[in-house]
Amino acid sequence: MDVFKKSVLPNGVRIVTEHHPHSKSVSIGVWVLTGTRDEKPEEVGISHFVEHLVFKGTKTRNAYQIAKSLESLGGELNAYTTREYTNYHCTVLKEDWRIGLEVLADLVCNMKISQKDFDLEKKVILQEIAMCDDLPEELIYDYFYEGVYKNHPLSRQILGQAETITKMTQKKIFEFYRHFYQGKNLIISAAGPLEHDQLVIECQRLFKNRKKFSAKSNRRAPRWKRYRKIFERDMEQAHVLVGLPSTSFNDKFRFEALVLNSLLGGGMTSRLYQAIREKQGLAYTVFSSLNTNVDSGNISVYAGTDSANVKKVMQIIKDEFAKLKKQGVRSSDLTLFKTQVRGQLLMGSDDIENRMSSLGVNEMVFERYKPVSNVIEEIEKISVESMNQYIAKYLDLDKMSVVLMGPNLQGHQQWLQDFDFSKN
Repeated sequence: MDVFKKSVLPNGVRIVTEHHPHSKSVSIGVWVLTGTRDEKPEEVGISHFVEHLVFKGTKTRNAYQIAKSLESLGGELNAYTTREYTNYHCTVLKEDWRIGLEVLADLVCNMKISQKDFDLEKKVILQEIAMCDDLPEELIYDYFYEGVYKNHPLSRQILGQAETITKMTQKKIFEFYRHFYQGKNLIISAAGPLEHDQLVIECQRLFKNRKKFSAKSNRRAPRWKRYRKIFERDMEQAHVLVGLPSTSFNDKFRFEALVLNSLLGGGMTSRLYQAIREKQGLAYTVFSSLNTNVDSGNISVYAGTDSANVKKVMQIIKDEFAKLKKQGVRSSDLTLFKTQVRGQLLMGSDDIENRMSSLGVNEMVFERYKPVSNVIEEIEKISVESMNQYIAKYLDLDKMSVVLMGPNLQGHQQWLQDFDFSKN
């Protein structure tokens, strides 16, 4: 039996599966290829709003029945919105996969909400937006994106803005839902001990009312803007976020970026964790992130510290980037972090929810299957030379952007503007 199979329904809905015969559970996702970057300025937050509203009711279930449908079986049902897509997903026991698929299809195809539920959920979204103002570890990334991708849809907050959510109407929500939740804009991915052909038969029945449709993409690649800003806030800690452009999903150096991220701040052995936390005790939390889009990406470093230590933390981050730019990556470091990434990928391949997500993303980005073995081969091919080529191309330290947030930082404004990551 083939591990991977793909089918396309007459209306354009795509179905991809990966067979895992020894798993006791099945993970299924329905991907809607529309996210925050596809919204009009007056619609900012509508993708996330729709994601919330489908759980308020369908033509066959109320909100409680939706929640109970899979929880009563020991399963899980959830959803999330990104800047590029929305994903509805469930994990259930293998004998319950048909129920899981039917519930997901109900959400994606049959939303039905009253004006009362719409108004209530609007209040919930507004509370969520307000709550994020009290979560500095998340808010600082919104500030960062607003600056480096200024005047581009990627700069927008996934939750939306209080102004756009307040003005949102029930009619607008249904227009968006009916327009984008159709045809080729939908991908169904599943991993576990289920038969592909049986899944296709069920999908033909459950998604037959989806129109043959392919949304015209108006996406344009963003231009990176060097951005330095301080947000004075009365809070316990200062928060530091530093970043610069990196690879997209389609870049030939994508896996080099993955290894560099591990080297910088991917774990307790990473350079920044060791230098900032273990050797200096300047932060409890320090890590790096590789954020990848279909046409762009960035690599960032976050640290939470005392305001009095911000300059020291920034200097250490600068020194590590400057060292990489000047000296490149040593063979011993490459071996260590390639092994780390390889191990994480292999362990992740045992998680069927992880595999379901990987299937969906690969179909969305590449429209083809990428087995774990192929990804491991790509990791193994990485050399000191290719790492240093990636560094030479992407670590343009003059583009380094910084957001600082916390108390007693306003006096650092000129210092921050003058801070040069490219000089020792």
